[in-house]
Amino acid sequence: MSLPIATQRFVKGTLLLLIAAYAGDYVWFRVRLIHPKPADPLESFTVPRILAIPENSGKTGYEIDQQNPEQTFTCVHSVFPHGGFAPCWYVRPRISRPIPM
Repeated sequence: MSLPIATQRFVKGTLLLLIAAYAGDYVWFRVRLIHPKPADPLESFTVPRILAIPENSGKTGYEIDQQNPEQTFTCVHSVFPHGGFAPCWYVRPRISRPIPM
């Protein structure tokens, strides 16, 4: 079963647009990697490692991990992940979440 020509063009155009956006983001990441500034393109930060411990009363208690009290995250300032690092816009909201036990 064949898709209509307009649908095929839309799908191809969307794929080309996504490929071009990723390629442009990657080139811009590499340029900034060659000429780095503080916290650009990579940023590292340390946050406390918080554990969410369920209690018998149905509530949740929060404690800082005694064995590994701090976690270091490195993220990349870009739209897409590059160099094995997730984008900062994705990492920042998730670092403050406690780790469920």
